[in-house]
Amino acid sequence: MVGLGKKEAVILLLGDIAIFAISLWLALFFRYGELPSGGVYRSHLVPFLLVFALSILVLFIAGLYEKHTVILKSRLPNIILRAQLANSALAVLFFYLVPYFGITPKTSLFVYLIISFGLILLWRLYGLALFGFRKRQNAIIIGSGEELGELFEEVNNNSRYNLRFISSINLDKVEAIDFQEEILNRVYGEEVSVIAVDLRSEKVEPLLPHLYNLIFSKVRFIDTHKIYEDIFDRVPLSLLQYSWFLENISLSPKFSFDFLKRLMDISFALLLGLISLLFYPFVWLAIKFDDGGTPWSVQERIGQNNHLIKLYKFRTMEMANDGGQWSKSNQNKVTKVGNFLRKTRIDELPQLWNVLKGDLSLIGPRPEFPKPVKLYEKQVPYYSVRHLIKPGLSGWAQIHHDEHPHHAIDTEETKNKLSYDLYYIKNRSMMLDLKIALRTIKTLLSRSGV
Repeated sequence: MVGLGKKEAVILLLGDIAIFAISLWLALFFRYGELPSGGVYRSHLVPFLLVFALSILVLFIAGLYEKHTVILKSRLPNIILRAQLANSALAVLFFYLVPYFGITPKTSLFVYLIISFGLILLWRLYGLALFGFRKRQNAIIIGSGEELGELFEEVNNNSRYNLRFISSINLDKVEAIDFQEEILNRVYGEEVSVIAVDLRSEKVEPLLPHLYNLIFSKVRFIDTHKIYEDIFDRVPLSLLQYSWFLENISLSPKFSFDFLKRLMDISFALLLGLISLLFYPFVWLAIKFDDGGTPWSVQERIGQNNHLIKLYKFRTMEMANDGGQWSKSNQNKVTKVGNFLRKTRIDELPQLWNVLKGDLSLIGPRPEFPKPVKLYEKQVPYYSVRHLIKPGLSGWAQIHHDEHPHHAIDTEETKNKLSYDLYYIKNRSMMLDLKIALRTIKTLLSRSGV
């Protein structure tokens, strides 16, 4: 997004760090009733540095560096309050359980937590305006398809973006476009400084010579594909052509990324897998007391390169494996214990062994049953592209797409899910994997999402 994204996130991060440092200084001032000396401040700063780091991590997990949640004023106090409660719990545990830092007065910690909450809230509500992020630029959007309307509504109905679309030009009606009236007069008459245009569309070609001349009027052009991805965190499917895949989808070896990803998969899956063994006897007993059936469910799913993989789970339904019978008439019901296992995600713990085997990764598109895959490959364009990489326990779609189909065929929602999968395949990196992992932790702790 123009003027948003990484720059705003960096400013927010630096502002948060400054707020934490100032909060500590104010806490010491109120605690001792005098201006804290440099020596006193430094002696407290050392243990508080870890508290600062934990606070940043909690704010990140809470989504407070995301463009979609960072400036939603109505939700911001509640989000920050919950994040601060988590910060407080971690800080208290840290100071009370680590003897080395026991000398730090606990009163200073509680005063600091109260002050930092107030200052962080004020900074998040009003701080960014100091850097000019709230000055909205007039813009025109030129494109076609349903994404044109989505972009227009999303940007114009939310003050968090620094654009305002004053006009939308539909390329499906390019023959009827009066360039002088609909674009040129608006550019000069309403001080338009940005034009978002679908440069990949063949329909835009008649307008290109006219748009070219606007470069000399200091009009900035941005690609509607890029702005759509920046805002919605997914790829606009109806705008895609074969050229997009040739340009953006590459499976050429990325040695450092592939090596680190597999190393992380093995390390965390082994550690978490060993810890998860503690749950196995209790789950086995609970399932046995519930209906006396087997505790295991082994399901066939589609893995990387369309290879069939066997996925291990604790059984949550009456039948151990219904083969993925995706229909509303499916008689396989979730058991009482299975309902609890699903809500707490305990049913998926055995999949950590799939990660160790190499069938799954910790992060990647979720694997589907073979039957709906065959159907979706016929009905959803480019659906098979999601199978080019290894599927995962959690993925970009899982933390963003709330309306995915549950044991029912839903082509439209699957298209939306695919748009998130393609975004991940295009942009996959260790930083994106880390982001997904942290957001997954939030989802697990809140028992929300998929």
